[in-house]
Amino acid sequence: MRQSQELSLCAEFLLPSTQAFLRTPPYHPAFPSLLSQRVFPYISAMVNNGSLSYDHERDGRPTELGGCTAIVRNLHYDTFLVIRYVKRHLTIMMDIDGKHEWRDCIEVPGVRLPRGYYFGTSSITGDLSDNHDVISLKLFELTVERTPEEEKLHRDVFLPSVDNMKLPEMTAPLPPLSGLALFLIVFFSLVFSVFAIVIGIILYNKWQEQSRKRFY
Repeated sequence: MRQSQELSLCAEFLLPSTQAFLRTPPYHPAFPSLLSQRVFPYISAMVNNGSLSYDHERDGRPTELGGCTAIVRNLHYDTFLVIRYVKRHLTIMMDIDGKHEWRDCIEVPGVRLPRGYYFGTSSITGDLSDNHDVISLKLFELTVERTPEEEKLHRDVFLPSVDNMKLPEMTAPLPPLSGLALFLIVFFSLVFSVFAIVIGIILYNKWQEQSRKRFY
């Protein structure tokens, strides 16, 4: 990923995904200590199986896999960020010193991602904002040799996960009602409504009869 002068990536997906964030300095009146705990801009990563959301108030710390500081503001040369995923190993490196040398930022083993990737960039503006230009996004498919067992394990992954990290399970959607079930629900609802109306009319008539008897 190549960018000019500055880079800012921040995304929030409710779908299963893996995200890399580059955060600019936040302003949190409720959490003033956050500014003293790390130096911004800051790169972080998270894996989401669809049950998590990015905590903007705490800069994603509850779901963060790792991170590092990336001083990319007001530079006079291009800076680069690479995200590499090979054999369940997620690595993020950066070249922000203008020396064409990669520096390690995040390395997380045991990341399980399903096949069928979608790549995207997004941004969000908070109390403080900067102007950023993402110049290009390059994708490379790596040739990796796998044993039959590794290939089967890779093929059987359906939701993103991380070893030794328990993600909340997604709530399975309820199956849609069949036509017969929907008909029976509507039918018995109507029968119950008619029955309740009839009972109400009978009770009302009895009450009127008792009221008339009191006057005679």
